[in-house]
This record gives sequence, structure tokens and C-alpha cells, in this order.
Amino acid sequence: MMLLEERIAEQLPEWRERVNRLRNEFGDFKVSDVTVSQIYGGIRGVQIQVSDISYVDPIEGIRIRGYSIPELLKTLPKLPGAEFPLAGGVYYLLLTDQLPTFEDAMIVEEEWRQRSLIPTYVYNTIRRMPKETHPMTLFSIGIMALQKESVFAKEYEIGVVKDDHWRYFLQDSLNLTAKLPGLAAFIYNLKYQDGIYLPPKADHDWSANFGVMIDREGDPKYYDLCRLFFFLHCDHEGGNVSAHATHLVSSALSDVYLSCAAGMNGLAGPLHGLANQECLKWLLDVREYFNGLPTQEQLESFLRLSLSEGKIIPGYGHAVLRTTDPRFTAQLEFARRKKLDSDLIKLVEMVYAILPDILMENGKVSNPWPNVDAINGALQYHFGVKEFEFYTVLFGVSRILGLTAHIVWARALLKPIERPKSLTTSMLESMISND
Repeated sequence: MMLLEERIAEQLPEWRERVNRLRNEFGDFKVSDVTVSQIYGGIRGVQIQVSDISYVDPIEGIRIRGYSIPELLKTLPKLPGAEFPLAGGVYYLLLTDQLPTFEDAMIVEEEWRQRSLIPTYVYNTIRRMPKETHPMTLFSIGIMALQKESVFAKEYEIGVVKDDHWRYFLQDSLNLTAKLPGLAAFIYNLKYQDGIYLPPKADHDWSANFGVMIDREGDPKYYDLCRLFFFLHCDHEGGNVSAHATHLVSSALSDVYLSCAAGMNGLAGPLHGLANQECLKWLLDVREYFNGLPTQEQLESFLRLSLSEGKIIPGYGHAVLRTTDPRFTAQLEFARRKKLDSDLIKLVEMVYAILPDILMENGKVSNPWPNVDAINGALQYHFGVKEFEFYTVLFGVSRILGLTAHIVWARALLKPIERPKSLTTSMLESMISND
């Protein structure tokens, strides 16, 4: 943990100076005007946050600490024989803004290994829930139950210097992220595998151990899929529902556990983290409709008919991107390199080859290209993880890496409680009539 703490501490004086200068010297500089449609439209696209951890470029996709997905797939450290990055290296980058060496990544992996033990009372809390409880509810409950372990909460009660809050948030972040694969695996096994318990392997990395703990031991392809999945979904700017919810709750000095549970509750919504389920359901419905794989001509006719009837093809389009999501491309290339022979993956490729041209024909679609959700579920389904409702838990395991990095830095930069002002409808109407 000292390595991460030292790397952040080294940068803090310069970062705090930059932020203070912007606030003190340019506090009145206007960044954007907000329109009535934006107020009623969920503040979509309004620039109200600063995130130096990641940014979604419309053409290049998500950039993590300034690096594109293809760049990081090449440069982040990997285990010998593995094709995809160690999550420990990803987390090091998220937290420190520095590309890790292999040794740096392994130090984080070892920190996680030492902090991975989940208290028995957390398991017992989850076991007491009704059998039909949604896995995302169980995941959130598990994170909330772990709040008893919060270092920050204990230290805050004693009294700590505000400048040092981030250090305790970092401790909590490492403790929580260390336990995520085990917590997710426990929920999966409890709901779908008769409650079996499979311990992690000391010589396996954080990502691969999830595969071990859900009975995929000895499957290097699935290990690599876990590494790829957890990397690709680790962050996505600071304004999406889960990121913003986490930041908002954390701004009240709620600890990492309370803040991340709030983010997971947002991620569980159908308009946010459940999109991958909808995409997989659609693919399965298409396969069932044709009783197997359709021909190219059959699929094109089916897609045109669906669109003419006003139906949405899930997995296509993105609020920001104006090109194929590089996270989709990375997973499609994974399927090709691993030679995954699956009807669903073949169907993903067929739709990708046909649908964008159809969507572009009327010239009204700003982004006819696939996003990451168009393929996520098909890959998990191929490896036998077929329980749709669990996919968002996997998403959450990955996303908490980014969420915790954001809130550690928010506390390090002494960001205040978030408190926007609201208007009444009458006030808004009066402002418009007096304009």
C-alpha cells in the first residue's frame, strides 16, 4: 500500500496548486450555459465535473489517464503466458497516473491477496436474504455489510486532519477492491451452483481467481476473458450514473463502502448496467426465431423489418462515441484469436457487418456503430456463465476500480460536498417570461 500512497502523495502538492489556482483566479470563468431542455433532460452532456482519470473521446473511445484502449492493451504488464493486462497494473494506473512496471502491478496484486479475506458475517448476511433476491441486491448488501471494516469511518470518529482523508479512503479502497472477486463469486455460487465454496489460488492473479472461484479453474481462455473484461469496464468518465452517484455520496464524507454501494445501486438500473443483458436476450431471441443462425439475407430482412416497426436493436449507438466502441473491438478480436466457435458470437459478427449500413441509410443516426454491450454477454454465455442477471455484478466488480480511484482523488483534492441548486417550475417560467 505504501507504494500507491507515496505515488499519490508525490503528486498532490502540484495538483492542489493547480486546482486552487483555477478556483481562486478563474472561479468566474463560464464553462457552459444550461438550457431548459438540458435541465429536464437529465443534464445530459453538460460539463459539470472534472475527471482526470478517464475521458470518452467521440472518435477514439475511452481514454484512461490519457491512453487509449489499444495502447493500454499493448503496454500494461501481463503475466507470462497471458494475453491481457493484470488488474493490479490497471488499478495502479488509475490511482497514480503512471504506467506501471510488472513489479508495480504485482505489488498491487499482492496487496489485494493479503486483504482479500471476507468476514464470515458478510456471507451470513447475504445467506439470510430470500433465494430469489437479485444478485445486484446481494452485491450491494455485501458491500454495505463490509462497511463495518471502514478505516476512514473509525479514524474520522477519532479525529483526522482533512488533508489526510484520502489516505484512509485509499486504505478502504484497497480493502474493498481486494474482496470484490470473492464477493461476486460467493453470490454466483450461492444462487446458481448450490452454494459451493472454492478458495482462490495464491499463485493466480486477481482477475483469474474469479474464474477459479466459480469453478472455471484450469481454463486459461476464461482467465484471459476475465482480465480483458475487468480492464475494459474499469472506468467511463465521472458523469455516468454509477460514477456520479458514488462521487455525490462520497462528497458528504461517506466512506468508500457507503459510496460504492450507492454507485452499484445506480448501476443496477435498466438504463445503465443492465444493457448487456438486453443485448444477449435479443441475440438469443434472433437465434430462436431462425431456429439457428440466419443467412445474411435473412438477417438483413429481419433487421430492416425490426427498424421499420420502430424496434431498437440493443447494443448499437452511444451517447458520446461516433465510431465503433474500441471495447467492442477488443472483445471481438479476443473471440477471433481464441477461435471461439459459438452461434451467438457468429451472430454478433453478422449484425456488425450488416446493421451499421442500414442505420446510416436515412442519415439520422449519429452513431450506427456497436458499443461494448453488443458483445459482452455473448462471451460470458460462451463460457457457461449464462445467468443474465449476474452480468451486472461482473460489471460492478470492474467499475469499482474506477469509482474508488475517483473518490480517493476527490478527497485528495479536498473537493467539497456537492450541492447544486434547484428551481421551482414557476420560477423557471418566470425567468423565461422576463427574458
